[in-house]
Amino acid sequence: QVQLVESGGGLVQAGGSLRLSCAASGRTFSSIGMGWFRQAPGKEREFVAAMSWTGGSTYYADSVKARFTISRDNAKNTVYLQMNSLKPEDTAVYYCAAARSPRAVVRGDEYAYWGQGTQVTVSS
Repeated sequence: QVQLVESGGGLVQAGGSLRLSCAASGRTFSSIGMGWFRQAPGKEREFVAAMSWTGGSTYYADSVKARFTISRDNAKNTVYLQMNSLKPEDTAVYYCAAARSPRAVVRGDEYAYWGQGTQVTVSS
C-alpha cells in the first residue's frame, strides 16, 4: 500500500511557475515508478510526466515537454513536478500516481495508487 499526498498547487499568471510535490508513504518508494497526470473540467484525465525508480528514465506529454520537469528524491520519498512557462490550458487538477512497476510508464492503468489531487489554475 502507498499513500500519496500532493501539494504546491495554486493560482498563477500565464508565464509563471509552480512546483508540485508528492509525498509518499507506505511501500518502498524507491522501488516504484512515479507519474503525474492532470484532469481539466469536462475533459478526461491525461498523462503529464513519468519517471522510473532510478530517475534514469523519464517521459513527458508533448504538450508539456521543455516546460515541465519531473524529479524525485528517494531519500525523502517525494516526487516533484516543476512547471515553467505555464499556460491557461495547463489549468487542471494534478494527480500524483505510483506505478505497479519500477519503470516509467504512461498509461493510467499501469498505476496502482493515486493522490487526492491539487488544483493548478493559470490565469491569462
